[in-house]
Amino acid sequence: MRNWRRWAVLLVILGAAGYAFWLRLQPLELAVATATRGPAIDAVYATGIVEPSLEVRIAPRVAGRLRALLVDEGAEVRVGEPLARLEDADLRAATAELESRAAYAKSQFERLSELRQSGLISLDALERARADLEAAQAALSRSREQLAFMTLRAPMAGVVIRRDGEIGDLIPVNQVLFYLASLDPPRINADVDEEDLPRLQVGQRALIRADAFPGELFEGEVAEITPRGDPISRSYRVRISLSADTPLVIGMTADVNIIIAERNEVLLIPTSALQVDGTDNFVWLLEGERVVRRAVSVGVRSPERVEIMEGLRDTDVFAIRPPDDLNESVTVRATVASP
Repeated sequence: MRNWRRWAVLLVILGAAGYAFWLRLQPLELAVATATRGPAIDAVYATGIVEPSLEVRIAPRVAGRLRALLVDEGAEVRVGEPLARLEDADLRAATAELESRAAYAKSQFERLSELRQSGLISLDALERARADLEAAQAALSRSREQLAFMTLRAPMAGVVIRRDGEIGDLIPVNQVLFYLASLDPPRINADVDEEDLPRLQVGQRALIRADAFPGELFEGEVAEITPRGDPISRSYRVRISLSADTPLVIGMTADVNIIIAERNEVLLIPTSALQVDGTDNFVWLLEGERVVRRAVSVGVRSPERVEIMEGLRDTDVFAIRPPDDLNESVTVRATVASP
């Protein structure tokens, strides 16, 4: 009985070994393709935000309660146009009082000037009257200036892109009430990794995508590259100019590809076909039922395609998703797939 068990175990082991050997003799199914021709774009990727070319923040220079809002968000305003008014009744009353004092001081000075010409008063009395007049006029000027501060005006022509505060709110000094953008086309403020900075220059074309416009591609141009970077994020700020008719709106996020080089009708293979061994790049070429390793020189890379500069011809057939343990001793069976 024991002998039968030993023979059964031996047969199982031999069967498993034979099956494994048979599997090794079977050709490896391998998806293959040929290279294609098309454009290759070398680009620097960045993310950014659409912002106005010039933005001004408008805040009161004196504290006060908001009495009137004269414009709303989206309004286009002219230089000097009133935007809002703060409560100014007390200041107007004080200004009116100072106007009366200045008028009285002026009349006194004019009367004493006539008397001085007749020799009826001293020069000292006339100079005191002159000093009183100048003091009254200075106080009036300060009061009028403060009164003017109670009306917020547009310092430039532009569009109100944001308004904070409601009528009745007590607005402290320097609290921003209006954000005013210039009428120039907006731009994109993008952050570029410091490693890519040497490849950038003003005037390069940029391709732009925004989540708000899925499937659409917009164009821009590198307008500025800031000379100082951020040592924490290790990035530099690049400003991309946009066309006047751009549908991109201030505040939107955007993905930007700044074009470094663009070549047409180059040899392209799927990124999955390219293998890397240290600093060497290679592909597995199909030759009959075997594969051979072929070194290649690559150019522009993208997530989907790689440009082949040297080492491959249009007619060469290569593996597009080779297994990691593939070698030249393996027998393969090719399955044609789209590259």
